[in-house]
Amino acid sequence: MLSERRLQVLRAIVQDYVGTEEPVGSKALTERHNLGVSPATVRNDMAALEDEGFIAQPHTSAGRIPTDKGYRLFVDKLAGVKPMSPPERRAIQNFLEGAVDLDDVVARTVRLLAQLTRQVAVVQYPSLTRSTVRHVELLSLAPARLMLVLITDTGWVEQRMVDCPAPFGESSLADLRARLNSRVAGRRFTDVPSLVEDLPEAFEAEDRGTVSTVLSTLLETLVEENEERLMIGGTANLTRFGHDFPLTIRPVLEALEEQVVLLKLLGEAKDPGVTVRIGHENAHEGLNSTSVVSVGYGSGGEAVAKLGVVGPTRMDYPGTMGAVRAVARYVGQILAES
Repeated sequence: MLSERRLQVLRAIVQDYVGTEEPVGSKALTERHNLGVSPATVRNDMAALEDEGFIAQPHTSAGRIPTDKGYRLFVDKLAGVKPMSPPERRAIQNFLEGAVDLDDVVARTVRLLAQLTRQVAVVQYPSLTRSTVRHVELLSLAPARLMLVLITDTGWVEQRMVDCPAPFGESSLADLRARLNSRVAGRRFTDVPSLVEDLPEAFEAEDRGTVSTVLSTLLETLVEENEERLMIGGTANLTRFGHDFPLTIRPVLEALEEQVVLLKLLGEAKDPGVTVRIGHENAHEGLNSTSVVSVGYGSGGEAVAKLGVVGPTRMDYPGTMGAVRAVARYVGQILAES
């Protein structure tokens, strides 16, 4: 275990390097920070931190920079989550609350995260495997033609036309709507097939064909829309950090184009807390020079998807963690109210 003083030296090195983009020397540390010890003692502490792999000397510079291991210790032990100021929280709320549908919520969230953190923002659409049915609406368009509207607890709305094998009266339609919602409203999508499989038997023989057709359309909708999707924005922000990547940002850009890679980066939505993966903790080689800060979001206190940012390891971790967490909280509120 590092001594408290050496932890303070590491914290100061991380803060200075993130702020100045320059390797940090012992003289600068003692001038900028009230460490309460001589420059010689700071040099000894820096030598010990280097021996243990928390900092390194780039090229022939006299200064030191944090390693992935150093950033990891900083995030785990030394960095608190920086809270957003009241004006920042109001700006987030005002920007997001004007969204008209789920696509708009995701698009606004990506833009907002990229602007707040000046990193690459990634937002996963709510997974239907973790969503619940809020309501199923059935509307008559013609004697043998219906519209099915599926609404989820995450604000997703899907409309499908249903061509019935025979005319379907208004009373039968009202009965099917009521029976269907009594079974599936508030239930997970994954439970729906077993909940409705015997529903046609509750209707007269002449209506069972139409009921089966409506149910087939509903189940097809669940299957077709179950693919994981995400949206990315702010990629141009990476050009501001060209010197933070060893050779070129091309491997990072190529990795960001692969949706499977990004979904793995964000991790499982069931983990709602803030997650930080630093440098070589990212399995994809193209992202070994980046850090990923992600968090789950959802309504009702349960995460249904993840959002986060990707940037260089030289990152303002407290500020980024605070921004990601605050945005996720507001997105969850919007979904709960939609």
